[in-house]
Amino acid sequence: MRHNKKRNVGIIYELLLRYISKNLIENNKKNASKALRIIEKRFNKNTALYKEFRLFNALVKTNASSERVALEIIREAKDASSRCDKDKLNKEKSRLIKDINHILNDKDFYYRQIPDYREYGTIQLTLNEWKKGDHSNLKTVIDLEEKLINILIKEKAIDNSAAIDSDASLTDKLVMSLMTEKLNSRYDDLNREQKQILRNYSLYCDKHNHSTMRKYLIDLKEQTCTLIENYKYSTDSELLKEKIGTVIEKVNDLDINAINDELISKFMIISKLKNELSEGK
Repeated sequence: MRHNKKRNVGIIYELLLRYISKNLIENNKKNASKALRIIEKRFNKNTALYKEFRLFNALVKTNASSERVALEIIREAKDASSRCDKDKLNKEKSRLIKDINHILNDKDFYYRQIPDYREYGTIQLTLNEWKKGDHSNLKTVIDLEEKLINILIKEKAIDNSAAIDSDASLTDKLVMSLMTEKLNSRYDDLNREQKQILRNYSLYCDKHNHSTMRKYLIDLKEQTCTLIENYKYSTDSELLKEKIGTVIEKVNDLDINAINDELISKFMIISKLKNELSEGK
């Protein structure tokens, strides 16, 4: 069964993310801002588009532990989808497509590759059938739901960007996704945790989210100090053993009350040390 990718909420959102990331990397902030404004306008919390996107994204990200759990998820998602305002959603999708075509005016926009394209298509087709209610094709629904079960029980890759739990807004999550791609592209020499620190800092740099960032940094401090302490018992160097206490003290004394560039730079060094100690086990 074919579907219209221009009206696939998951694919369009991914394409917008990739468009913004590409232009940020190329330092074309004007184009990136255009796409960001489209997302802020068309995916705001008062829209039917946002509601479908949340449902779509939940089906993409959820990892069901069994077929029974997958069936329960499908039941809840089906119920949520049936409450959708179909006319409002279709109008909003048309406006979104119009904005992309006229504001971005990028002939390559719809032709960028999307990982798991087939799965995204299956999810959108399933949502479309659910919204038809009693007018849906029963055989089609059964076939799609069977495919959806396989998607739900398929093991998902661990998303490191979710290491910090957050109630961030859609725009905040967008920024995190943008920074993830941008940092991974521009800073290939950083280890995974250093990229994680930068991603989290980009998302939680405002004072309202500092408590969340502090919890993350405290955990990083504790893990590093434990590794340093353990290293004391594995090294034969008496000089290093004498210095270890001082190093632990300096790490513990880092003031995390003020989240700023200087502090993050210090934690980048700590992360490097932690990584070297872990690899030297």
